[in-house]
Amino acid sequence: MSSGGRTVARVEDKLRLGPDAQVDDKAIIIMPKDPRSTDPFLALAEDWFSEPGFEWHPHRGIETVTMVLDGVLEHGDNVGNAGALLPGDVQWMTAGRGIIHRELAFKNEHAHTLQLWVNLPARRKMVETGYQDLRASARPSVDQPGVTIDVISGTIGAVEGLASNVHPIQGAVISLDPGAQVDFAVPATHRAFFYVLTGRVTVAGRQVSEGQVAWSDPVRTGSSSVRIESTDSVEVSRVLTYSGQPLREPVVLGGPFVMNSRAEIEAAYRDFHSGKFGQVPKVARLRRS
Repeated sequence: MSSGGRTVARVEDKLRLGPDAQVDDKAIIIMPKDPRSTDPFLALAEDWFSEPGFEWHPHRGIETVTMVLDGVLEHGDNVGNAGALLPGDVQWMTAGRGIIHRELAFKNEHAHTLQLWVNLPARRKMVETGYQDLRASARPSVDQPGVTIDVISGTIGAVEGLASNVHPIQGAVISLDPGAQVDFAVPATHRAFFYVLTGRVTVAGRQVSEGQVAWSDPVRTGSSSVRIESTDSVEVSRVLTYSGQPLREPVVLGGPFVMNSRAEIEAAYRDFHSGKFGQVPKVARLRRS
């Protein structure tokens, strides 16, 4: 079954990786192994951490979109932004030409996050850095019987999300009561993914359960939608979705940098080590209340 010409190309399971030097546990939902198949999205990681978390590190050429699922995330960067994000809050950071930041569990207690890497087009890789806190309490929503669409980015129905994008991205969290359904509009030129946070749903007729991600590729029609239906008889099903038009450009990943050629990756490392990203801040942790 499909709706508005949309189908699901594939359904994938997240890969649990376990603890490492930075985190208590980690999973990869979108693996950056074939950027052409996920374009314009590069990676989606789920992290559980207390101490040390992610100390000062650089980025260039991408936007990172971080959602707090549980705990409190402390953030700071070398252009003066700092703060704490609560469950449901989203941070949209434009690394652009280069930024240095850190992501820690507030008071070294606990943070559970999802972080999406969104690629930037070649002509805008070196844009100025940017930072947005998209608080859950301030975001607009679309409400239908049994369905709430929490709008993060783009325009859904007549509701415009708060995020400002370098490359247009539509993003939302769709909550469905047991048995509820919605025809969710996706621009025809966009590639979309639907990650099930809780519960079970069908996406264009394909069963997708908690911890799985469904992909829908661009279609030819001028407008398109995907039918999402809850198949969980007990709990509310929550689906995180993002979509964007593929860039169809070369992708070269080099650690925290994503550019279009190996030479640009090498230049990014030179610029970082020579101080062109700015200095690593000597900033104290957020104070305990």
